[in-house]
Amino acid sequence: MRLAVRQRPRARHLPASSPTETRHDPPTPQTTNPAAEDGRAPWLPSACILCECNCGIEVELGGEGGRRLVRVRGDDAHPVSQGYACEKASRVDYYQNGPHRLTRPLRRRADGGFDEIDWDTALREVAERAAAIARAHGGSSILYYGGGGQGNHLPGVYSRATRAALGMRYQSSALAQEKTGAIYVAGCMFGGIVRSDFEHCEVALLIGKNPWHSHGIPRARVTLREISRDPQRTLIVIDPRRSETADLADMHLAVRPGGDAFLLAAMLATVVQEGLVATAWLQQHADGLDEVLPLFSALSVAGYAAKAGVDEAGVRDAARRIARAASVASFEDLGVQMNRHSTLVSYLHHLLMVITGHFGKPGAMYRPTAMVPLVAAATGPSSIKRTPVTGAPIIGGLMPCNSLPDEILGVHPKRFRGMWVESANPAHSLADAPRMREALAALELLVVVDVAMTETARLAHYVLPVASQLEKAEATFFNFEFPRNVFHLRRALLPPPSSLFSEAELHARLLEQMGALPADAVAGLRAAWAQGRPAFRRAFGELVAANPQAAAVTPALLYRAIGDLLPPGLAEGAALWGVCQLAVKHQRASIQRAGIGAQAKDPGEVADALFDAMLAAPSGLIFSVDDWSESVRRIATPNGRIQLALPEFFDELRGLQHEPAPRAPADHPFVLSAGERRSYTANTIIRNPDWRRKDRQGALCMNPDDARRLGVASGDRVRLTTQRGGTEVAVEVSDRMQAGHVSLPNGQGTDFPGADGTTLESTPPNELTRSEDRDAFAGTPWHKFVPARIEALR
Repeated sequence: MRLAVRQRPRARHLPASSPTETRHDPPTPQTTNPAAEDGRAPWLPSACILCECNCGIEVELGGEGGRRLVRVRGDDAHPVSQGYACEKASRVDYYQNGPHRLTRPLRRRADGGFDEIDWDTALREVAERAAAIARAHGGSSILYYGGGGQGNHLPGVYSRATRAALGMRYQSSALAQEKTGAIYVAGCMFGGIVRSDFEHCEVALLIGKNPWHSHGIPRARVTLREISRDPQRTLIVIDPRRSETADLADMHLAVRPGGDAFLLAAMLATVVQEGLVATAWLQQHADGLDEVLPLFSALSVAGYAAKAGVDEAGVRDAARRIARAASVASFEDLGVQMNRHSTLVSYLHHLLMVITGHFGKPGAMYRPTAMVPLVAAATGPSSIKRTPVTGAPIIGGLMPCNSLPDEILGVHPKRFRGMWVESANPAHSLADAPRMREALAALELLVVVDVAMTETARLAHYVLPVASQLEKAEATFFNFEFPRNVFHLRRALLPPPSSLFSEAELHARLLEQMGALPADAVAGLRAAWAQGRPAFRRAFGELVAANPQAAAVTPALLYRAIGDLLPPGLAEGAALWGVCQLAVKHQRASIQRAGIGAQAKDPGEVADALFDAMLAAPSGLIFSVDDWSESVRRIATPNGRIQLALPEFFDELRGLQHEPAPRAPADHPFVLSAGERRSYTANTIIRNPDWRRKDRQGALCMNPDDARRLGVASGDRVRLTTQRGGTEVAVEVSDRMQAGHVSLPNGQGTDFPGADGTTLESTPPNELTRSEDRDAFAGTPWHKFVPARIEALR
């Protein structure tokens, strides 16, 4: 049995720093630009687009035509990242520049090839074909997939107008193969998403999460070091792999792959059986304790710990440390959210935090202020809608990705016949890629909006190329900070190629082609803008009240009316005027506490002040300020109290008693984690493998004992076979892996033209995964538990 807790002395080895990730304390923002002083090009503020943190960066442009990102550094003035940036941000030029960029619309021929066509033809034909499907089968027969990638969320705002015009009802995105289980649990328990304050916590708990590479918390490496070096604080990591974050941990619970539900249930049982429940706090803030306690009062901690593959003493020590701490911050991520019992694990995780009282205080969980909700909150089983063919659950408005092929293939009258894919690559990124390709090829219309000829674009009827994320105004709605929350509208760094424009312009033109963007409404709003904000607010309110069609296409309407009247490089920010109106409607006090429209009496004045502040803050701004009691008041369940009892998970929890320890079957004896974050992996928007300084081809990491049994060493190639497919891959022998557990990196398997015209490829993980391997509740895939067989190649 593995030792559950590895106690380490306080003077411990720390992973090496990235040269760009240097600051421990918030620096003073620069008042001068040293780059400009020494004769170089000025530093321009922007944001990294490779993970959800979207750290502020500064970029120096140069090279041929001034279009290369020749230097990148952290932006001192960014309110959250404060000059921090990891090594990945310095490689963003590989996304911006290279032979992968498309510059003309493409239409697929009958033989599978593509012809370049002009924009008028492309938009006319797309509008006609989409409208024809909507007339024949209803707009609900066209699925929208995407809505923006990391740091690229405004396309999702503008696409709402096109979706409304066509009557499109169903959508999905990468969130639906990662987060919907956690979204459901948080919605039912708290009324919406929750996050944690790692900056001030006494104990940090990370479950299936390696922030050293995947980040997810502000200034991740700085924060991890600060926790690790402080003798009064404790870092607990639950991960099968000895990750870089686990190197820093006081307690590393090396759970058996797929055993997280057993482990968390055992930790909860320890809290309940040892009388460590925060009963007085729960009586004030929560309901359902009496229903929950019996689930754990007789549970065998030793038996569940054994199934989890960890030592009972370590389980109890970790649970006690959490229960007795003044504050605990926690984060679960894809290691458990794409694994067995994933939604149950999310429930157990949140339950552990709440029954020990770690909510609504510094260093604990909180409900953040939202500029705009990313997804609709769940309220219970009755809030779950179902997909039209298979009846799969729709959580947060998103249908599960693993069910997409079954919603397209076949002869069901309500199957999807068209699909609009925007800033996404489902043919590559979703489970069971061969079947996903089969489904996409069966569509009557597939439109792909992207900067590159992706794997999905090659199956499309039309490919509509757009400006890159750095050639337009852009923003992210991953705004989760507390008590001060931040929003960053970043300017275009450089203009797009002459034949391209942004998604905002694309959707506006498409709506005009369909006759769904009324020109008189645009003209009226444009004239009102010239008269001042009160006149504009009045004109907008009268328009949407009198014209429901105009209200449905508000983002495109605002873009056409005022986009080119905004400061240079910010046209696509026009839709945020409407977002600001909604934000003030729900969060006015928090916004005014941030000093925005602080003296204004009219909500519209506050919203306009917020919009103007966004436009004037190239490095982002603090848009809301709260005290910690606000987080408790923000619980949005029907009665305003935390709901501990979610009976829909009780049977699955009880069933763990009779379930054996998770193991791969004898004919595929290894457990493959198909998609591990490493130092140079991110999302697949960077297709050029040269951006990776290490591990360009994506090695299969393997425990030394397994390597000896197979007779292989680092660099040797093996045949990796799963129940779905197989590939050949190089091995990296690593003592970070448990015996029987292997991993491939995420973001691999996109091909790219080499300098000599050849195609450079690595292993695409989803050639090896099956769509039927999914969570029973939310439908999220088991990418972190893929049974596999490995054979040495001689």
